[in-house]
Amino acid sequence: MELSERQVKIVQIVKEKGPITGEQIADLLELTRATLRPDLAILTMSGILEARPRVGYYYNGRSGNTLVARAISKLRVKDIKSLPVVARETVSVYDAVVTMFTEDVGTLSVVDGDGYLSGVVSRKDLLKIAISGGDVHKMPVGMVMTRMPNIITVTPDDTVYLAAKRLITHQIDALPVVRTFVQPNGQERLEVVGRLTKTNITRFFVELANDEL
Repeated sequence: MELSERQVKIVQIVKEKGPITGEQIADLLELTRATLRPDLAILTMSGILEARPRVGYYYNGRSGNTLVARAISKLRVKDIKSLPVVARETVSVYDAVVTMFTEDVGTLSVVDGDGYLSGVVSRKDLLKIAISGGDVHKMPVGMVMTRMPNIITVTPDDTVYLAAKRLITHQIDALPVVRTFVQPNGQERLEVVGRLTKTNITRFFVELANDEL
């Protein structure tokens, strides 16, 4: 299993200073505990690190070639993804905020008039507009979203490990799950068929741990 640059740093810290708590690791990397949680979950469930309550994380010398690691490498996004939550480009920022709270999500996939992915908008994007004094009732969400091609996505057949790595590498909370359609003119469009979040992955790790235990 290939580790990200940050995961390699975490392993090195635990090797040198373990046992060490997640809070202490976060302090050394100047990151929040929440940011490191997916990394620590991957390293623990793959068998590279172990964790003990009230003690912390320690390195056990394994390569990560465990049953759990193999399960992670084989599981596909389509096995754990959630239903998509989308908004049209033309809806107001206010309506987008309402949708977020109603659906209890932190990110919306934004689609164009034909229903294809055109952008992504997060709580942070909408909060910036509210703080700046913009008219949230009149401003369309298409004006504040992150647009294609600057959107990180996954497909239903990508591995969960790949999805988790993209979440960590790009420091985002959710990924649109998409299928590609090629139009008669050769243009590729993306249909949103789901969403993959840090919560999906954390729930998977918990269920996998319960099965192992």
